[in-house]
Amino acid sequence: MKIIEKEVLSLHDKKVLLQLWNNEYPAQLNYQTMDEFDSYLDALSDKNHYLLIDGGDEIKGWAFTFLRNDEDWFAIILSKDIQGTGKGSILINELKKNKDSLNGWVIDHENDVKQNQEQYKSPLLFYIKNGFVICTKTRIENEKMSAVKINWKQ
Repeated sequence: MKIIEKEVLSLHDKKVLLQLWNNEYPAQLNYQTMDEFDSYLDALSDKNHYLLIDGGDEIKGWAFTFLRNDEDWFAIILSKDIQGTGKGSILINELKKNKDSLNGWVIDHENDVKQNQEQYKSPLLFYIKNGFVICTKTRIENEKMSAVKINWKQ
């Protein structure tokens, strides 16, 4: 596997990433159209994308960093077939090379369901294992998401 860093995604990249997003995140976070997904991505400032590519040139993981309220934020998604193999840690470490701090939202419960009706498993322990701390006093609670903020500092 290799990691390719990109500032601008191709249309093909976006199609694959939209499918990855909709397959792996809870169903209520899905985007119905490419326009909706594009609008989300376009609203992020100072973004960098990191694509995890397998030997067959398929995208198996995606992480991206962006600026929000003068803080560096990130998100990461891995294809179900490589979760638990250490590839997510490799991708997180790539993000850490270019940042002094990273913030993210992580769903810290297992009440959500993915579009295929499988239970969404919280990745909270993955982040703790990778050096993130839980900011227990900072949560997002709305109709789409119940999550806690996580932070990593160099």
